[in-house]
Amino acid sequence: MNAPTTFGIWGNTDKESFWKTLPDIIDWSEINNLKPHLTKRILDHKNAPGIDSGIIRSKDDIAGLDFMLVLGGDGTFLSLARTVAHRDTPILGIHLGDLGFLAKVTLKDLFFRLDQVAKGHYVLEERIFVNAAIENNGSQIEQVALNDFVITNSQSHRMLNATIYVDDHMVGNYRSDGLIIATPTGSTAYSLSAGGPIVTPKVDSLIITPTAAHTLTSRPLVIPADSKVTLSFPNFNDSIQFIADGQIHEYLEPSCKIVISKSDYSVKLIDFKDTDYFETLRKKMGWGKRGEQ
Repeated sequence: MNAPTTFGIWGNTDKESFWKTLPDIIDWSEINNLKPHLTKRILDHKNAPGIDSGIIRSKDDIAGLDFMLVLGGDGTFLSLARTVAHRDTPILGIHLGDLGFLAKVTLKDLFFRLDQVAKGHYVLEERIFVNAAIENNGSQIEQVALNDFVITNSQSHRMLNATIYVDDHMVGNYRSDGLIIATPTGSTAYSLSAGGPIVTPKVDSLIITPTAAHTLTSRPLVIPADSKVTLSFPNFNDSIQFIADGQIHEYLEPSCKIVISKSDYSVKLIDFKDTDYFETLRKKMGWGKRGEQ
């Protein structure tokens, strides 16, 4: 890859570790002749250091940068991914918490990895987005997610009744606490905790996972990513809660129709040739272990 000359910084400004790490990253950028650009949220914060940097005021400002550095947990990463959206700017995640899965780099190896990026010694990994087109009471709503969409009864103690079609073929009527439509990236998130499978990022697919299904025959379903998933809620009277990546909430009428499909663009993640997806599973999720320390 080409060596970068500019980069942006996006971070969880509520974390003390972010403010401890930021000055060191700025120093590193000066040594390596890279121009940092910080979000206005960071620069306006009371803890912001006095530095000469570019300002990211809008989503379009990101498009002109060579890469984005995001410091925080998975939630911070997801918010940046949706902001980058169709822009080609790749993302490198720095994990500041305890169990991040999306961030490739920990604080311990931060500058080793940054040095690799500065030299162009990295690869790009593409992750798909999933798109939702929602018809709700005469209005049209569009949402996008990197991890998943979750659909539930807006009254948490009530069951959801949903009918699912895949490519206009009826899959079935689902009676459950909710439904998760996940990407392979999201297969290690909420879908996994609800009993869904782990799907490696290179498998171009979507996963439909019911939460607390009320029938034993309702099981997670993996379908091709180019499928069109249509959800409706016949004979259902309660309002519906629709959640994108656990962060964006919509409240819908029971007469709504939701069509979910793979987005026509993807996000590019900075990765390294010596990283191993399955090693990440073992380290961060204890995958393949049987209680040994």
